[in-house]
Amino acid sequence: MQSHRIILIEDDTFVRELYAKALTEAGFEVEQAIDGEAGLAKLTQGGFDLILLDIKLPKKDGLSILTELKNHPPQTKNGPVVLLTNFTDPNIINRGLKLGAVHYLDKADLVPGQLVATATHLLSTRQ
Repeated sequence: MQSHRIILIEDDTFVRELYAKALTEAGFEVEQAIDGEAGLAKLTQGGFDLILLDIKLPKKDGLSILTELKNHPPQTKNGPVVLLTNFTDPNIINRGLKLGAVHYLDKADLVPGQLVATATHLLSTRQ
């Protein structure tokens, strides 16, 4: 079985490493980006099976990244986007969903196992 490529764009080091470890242990290939600019640079290359994207990021926020990807999609397509957020404002979440995200997860209540389950589910339905 070929490993799925996931990119995790999250500026909080502890959270990013915790999620990356859980995903890697579940058999996913995980690339990480610490800010929006680094994440967008990787995303423009394409080829990720799943994008886990924080909304509030330094240098370029997650909604700006979604806008860029919508306006200038990479030649090699990326898979679905899941927003990771602490925002509870439905307007922000709805904006992200309108820009192309397929799901969002509230980081305040998110444990690594839930993230792995969401990734597994989304990737299994894409095949």
